[in-house]
Amino acid sequence: MTLIIYPPLYIDNTSMKDMSHETINVLVLCTGNSCRSVMGEALVSALGQGRYRGHSAGSKPIGRINAGALATLARHQLPTEGYSSKSMDAFHDQPIDILISVCDSAGQEPCPVFLGPAIRAHWGVEDPGHLKGTPEEIIAAFDKTFDILKRRVQAMVALPIETMSKEAIAEALQRMGREIQ
Repeated sequence: MTLIIYPPLYIDNTSMKDMSHETINVLVLCTGNSCRSVMGEALVSALGQGRYRGHSAGSKPIGRINAGALATLARHQLPTEGYSSKSMDAFHDQPIDILISVCDSAGQEPCPVFLGPAIRAHWGVEDPGHLKGTPEEIIAAFDKTFDILKRRVQAMVALPIETMSKEAIAEALQRMGREIQ
């Protein structure tokens, strides 16, 4: 399977302080929008403490949230209500500042393409929602994915993005996806 390459990064010489709204909207995107992207949405909203607002969507949403993802959020004391599996088309007219894809290119999973203007980064992580094993192995897989996403989101919200160019933000986010495991 071929990895779909995103359109060029939304890069200009402006910084995030030039955005017309105060909250930074982050869309976490995957294929089914039932597991990784939902955990990412929860982490962005929780760790962003009002400065960032997480959203999630998929290119082929399956219409339900994975029970393992909700159990993982509960184990880590994050909200488990208010999530829905939805198409990325739902964000066509909504301002998205940062788009993070979480599809697993190592697993040959194609990444969806979002055409709206946004700073883009790829943070591929394994999808624990499709793993088979003992209950302990499955919980460990969900926690591993959650922990990787948590470390990346912590690094993102620590960036002084109001003083950074969009190009510098994109580069920093891409680096996080490659280096933070």
